[in-house]
Order: sequence, then C-alpha cells, then structure tokens
Amino acid sequence: ARARVLSLTAEARKSRSEKSMARVVAGALMVAAASAYVTRTAQRLAPVAPRRAARQEAVEMKYRVAVIGGGPSGSCAAEILAQEPNIETYIIERKMDNAKPCGGAIPLCMVEEFDLPSSIIDRKVRKMKMISPSNREVDIGETLKPDEYIGMTRREILDGYLRDRAVSYGAQPINALVTKVDVPETAEGRYVIHYSPNDEGRKGEKKSLEVDVVIGADGANSRLAKAIDAGEYNFAIAFQERIKISDEQMAFYEELAEMYVGDDVSPDFYGWVFPKYDHVGVGTGTVVNRPAIKEYQDATRARAGEKIAGGKIIKVEAHPIPEHYRPNRVRGRAMLVGDAAGYVTKCSGEGIYFAAKSGRMAAQAVVKAMQGGSRLPTQEDLVQEYIRPYDALYGPTYTVLDILQKVFYSSNAAREAFVDMCASKYVQQVTFDSYLYKKVQGNNPLDDIKLLFGTFGSLLKGAAIATPDKPFSNPVESLKRL
Repeated sequence: ARARVLSLTAEARKSRSEKSMARVVAGALMVAAASAYVTRTAQRLAPVAPRRAARQEAVEMKYRVAVIGGGPSGSCAAEILAQEPNIETYIIERKMDNAKPCGGAIPLCMVEEFDLPSSIIDRKVRKMKMISPSNREVDIGETLKPDEYIGMTRREILDGYLRDRAVSYGAQPINALVTKVDVPETAEGRYVIHYSPNDEGRKGEKKSLEVDVVIGADGANSRLAKAIDAGEYNFAIAFQERIKISDEQMAFYEELAEMYVGDDVSPDFYGWVFPKYDHVGVGTGTVVNRPAIKEYQDATRARAGEKIAGGKIIKVEAHPIPEHYRPNRVRGRAMLVGDAAGYVTKCSGEGIYFAAKSGRMAAQAVVKAMQGGSRLPTQEDLVQEYIRPYDALYGPTYTVLDILQKVFYSSNAAREAFVDMCASKYVQQVTFDSYLYKKVQGNNPLDDIKLLFGTFGSLLKGAAIATPDKPFSNPVESLKRL
C-alpha cells in the first residue's frame, strides 16, 4: 500500500511538473507572439514620418526642364513634361502673340492625334488648284473622302491654344527673350538660361534660370543650337502677306487653296494662296535666291490676279525656314526640336506637324529616361529614345520629298511636268494620303510602273512647252548658313 501511495505521489508530482512546464511554454509562446505583434506594429508605424519627409524632400528636389520657344514644338513638349509630377517645367516664349509667317496648313492626322478643337481651324480645304508656269490649271481633291480635309489655321491661334494647354497642365510660362545659354562643365551640372523679360518693359532686369534639361524649340535662329554647337544648316526665306479681300472673293476660296509654280514665283519652291478666317495668306519662299524674295512675292500676287485684286494687305511676315536637319540635334542633356532641329520637309515646305511631333517625342524621351525623377537622362538615353525613333518614323518622308523637289522644282520644264502628273488620280491619292496621314504611300506595283512611264512622258511634254528659266546670280549671300 505504501509503495502504491509513493507511486501515485510520484505520478502526481510528474503530472504537476508537466503541467507547469506546459504553462511555462504556453506563456513563452504568448509573450513571443505579443512581442512579434508589437514589433510588427512598430515597424508599420515608425516609418510614417520618415516617408512623409522623404516625399517632401522629393518634391523639393524635382528636376527642372526648360523649353525655349512657345510654338507647336515647344508647347507640345511642355505639355508632356508638365504632367510628370517629378519635373518642374518652364516654357519661355519671347512673344506670346507671335504670328509666324506660315501657310498654316495642318494634316488631318494632327487634329485627332493632338486633340485639336475645330474652333482653331479657320477653313477645311478639300480642293487644291495647281497652276503651272504656263498657267495650266489642274484641280486635285477628287480622291478625298467626305470627312477628309486639310486644316487651315492662323499660327497665333494654333500656337496660343497649344501653349495655354501646356500652362493649364502646370508648365510655368516666362515671357522673355533668351539671350544666352551656358552649358554645364560637369556631368551633372546645370544649364543656365539668361533672359530678358518682355513683360516688364524694356528696362526689365535681366534674369537667369538654372535647369537640368533644356529643349530648344526656338526656331531657325536657335540660341540653344549655338550654345551646344549643333552645327549649321541652309535655310529658305518664307514671305507672306495677309490680304483682306471681298466676301465674293473669299467665297471662291471657301474650301480651296492654290499653289503656283514657276521661276517667276520661286526658282526652287512655290507660291501659295491659302484661305484663312476672313482673309487669305499669299506667300512664297526660296533658298537659292533669298535677296529676290519680294520680287517673287510680287509675282505670286500678280499670278493670283483678279481673285485677290483690290485686297488690303493687313499683315506682312517673313521668317527663315530650315532646309535640312542640323548635324547635331542632341548634345548632353540639351535637345533641339521643330525648326531648331531642321524638321521642315522639302517640296511641300511643311513643318507644323513635325514640330509638334518632335516636341512630344523629345519630352516623352526625357520622362522615360528620368525613371520617375530618380535620375538624369544621358545623351545616349535621348538619342535612343528620341532621335532614332523620330528618324525611323519620318526619315523616308524627308528623303522622298527631297528627291521630288530636286526633280520637279529645278526648271520650268520640270514644273510643267509636275502639274501635268497631278492630273492623275493615282498621284492625287498617293499625295493626299501621304500628307494627311504622314506615311509614305504607294503600294500598287502596277500603278507605280504606270506612274514611272507617265513621269517620263510628262517631262518630255513639259520640255516642249516650257519657257526657259531666267538666270540669276547670288554667289555670296547663297553661302550664308544659320
């Protein structure tokens, strides 16, 4: 019995010991769990203040990007940049009501791609009249669909709309003339833009702005191009008169634009009459004989004749237009777009769409390379993300139009042939489709072969009826470059 009692006592002690150990283990686990919970909670709560401080620091350390020029290229660049929260965007324009001498034509694809309202389009041109040196007229436009047109704008209206939209997104406007740009001497140094404010009178204090990236959208006489040694290019002078004509005369140009070719209106380009809101733009341009530009303008008015007779000249405009790309369009963290880069096509002289597109692509390249504001873009980044894609998209267009200008604007015989070819519906369709949608057209091999033989026929016909071109000499001024 005593042994039995001792055995039970031992078992009871063992049981109590095990229960005690279990309670100890359970307590330890509870303490560990509580400790873990407290630790996790502390980890969640503790970083709140530092993160907020980090965000505040990020706001204070935004990268600065300045766009010099407030035309289509500069405004479209600033619009993209202003929507990036890690970029502080400035747009510098010397003249907020600037009206660049320009035909003002924009392709249909630009209206949709850049979300342009119909209110900025003065006229929707659906017919064009080509007039040869011998005054043969060819009407083109039969191939256009009912909803297709060429938009005619006034640059002060188009530019102002695009610039205001960029400002509405957060771009900070500076009404000033840029006088100089200092290039950084170190890899991460800043560009210094010196400018004279135009909204403080002529005696306004000269100022400067330090930025990390700069986009030059400042035209043919680009200050940034000179600062980064972008190289020179040949240029044309475009001259235009805005002429107020009668309502009856304006009715003729309701949906019609005219293009005149001949050595009397330009030895290497064309003269135009483009309808605007309540007047017409009459102009011409030349590269090879710039000193004679007013003579060519007089001839363009004379060719238009009674259609604009009695009109009142309400504005005269002249401006240099680039003839080809600049040798260097990106250097360091500086880029050129629009006319500053040389993005005007030969033959047609078009530049508005390419200006807007290049500005947008350059800004997108900056945003992508900055990776959310975590780094500065390099020259290699900008070449890879801006220059190469742009050239891949539009290089063929520039090449084709360069060839066409060399072939068909070189003599009156070639100009007669050009107008004769425009009577072909296939030529009209290829021409309009290429212009309206910015893609080189012509993928019908049979029609392309017919066009080739038709071209030879038109050239022979043109040579038979054309008057010889008048000689001119311009050995000194023609060597000038911008």
